[in-house]
Amino acid sequence: MKTALFLLATLLYPAFAHAGTMPEADIIQINPRVYALLGPLGLPTPHNQGYMANTTIIIGDQGVILIDSGGSDEVGNHLARTIAKITPKPVTHIINTHHHGDHHLGNIAFKDVEVLSSQQCRKLVEETGDEWVALMEDMIGHKLPNTKPVPASVTFPDESRSDRHVQGVKLMLWVPQGSHTPGDMMVYLPDDKVLIGGDILVNTIVPNLRNAHLKHWIATLEKIQRLETGAIVPGHGPLMTHADVQKLHKMLANLYAGVETGYKRGLNDSEIRATLDLRDWQNLKEFDSAMGGNINHTYLEVEAENF
Repeated sequence: MKTALFLLATLLYPAFAHAGTMPEADIIQINPRVYALLGPLGLPTPHNQGYMANTTIIIGDQGVILIDSGGSDEVGNHLARTIAKITPKPVTHIINTHHHGDHHLGNIAFKDVEVLSSQQCRKLVEETGDEWVALMEDMIGHKLPNTKPVPASVTFPDESRSDRHVQGVKLMLWVPQGSHTPGDMMVYLPDDKVLIGGDILVNTIVPNLRNAHLKHWIATLEKIQRLETGAIVPGHGPLMTHADVQKLHKMLANLYAGVETGYKRGLNDSEIRATLDLRDWQNLKEFDSAMGGNINHTYLEVEAENF
């Protein structure tokens, strides 16, 4: 009997190992209708249960617009409970800024909503959504049987800026040339002077170049600085200022230029790393885990550009 109970406990342990309190959002009220819900900083882990990306809510006439929904149905439900503490209005629209799982896999937790994204984001969610679920499960250490990718029903074309009124709120939906990913979309509220940048904008953490086109990203950051902004919500990390955007722009531009200089000298990516001034990067979270891959990705982009 004891052996049977031990085996049963062993089998059930993975299902309960993650049981615990998901970290609470850091709620920042930007103005009476716009709130940033800042997630913990870092990669998905068993400790944060996959909740580690920022989301934004915009309270409209009859409902709430949610920008990015988290990395699983569990995170989506967690966000829904947080939103209910802020407003009794239901979530009626979700805008996904890109196809990385930590930003869209929570869509499924919200029923009867309209999901908006770029055309490329929808395509990539359809093609890679299941892979993102598997990756999230691996990183947080438990299965997510109720998490299924939900692609957008309304999409916007590449390199476009579309004005749209949703729940009485004027939005400018900006699909730049693929930067952090091929399917990025940013949200600008011209009446509020608020920009929600997805992972094109990150703060106090190393940006992820996994699916990036760095030259386009640098150009996009230059264009962002022409917008009139009062508050800037990044995909990860604290709210940003215009100066923070300038600093990120400079860091990425210097990274590209430094790698290109080394490439033209005939150096490989490992040799190039020793020539780069990384002092501005070293204090950012995930520097040790991400910087080598970022330099390699940049090297491959430079190589393709100079082929």
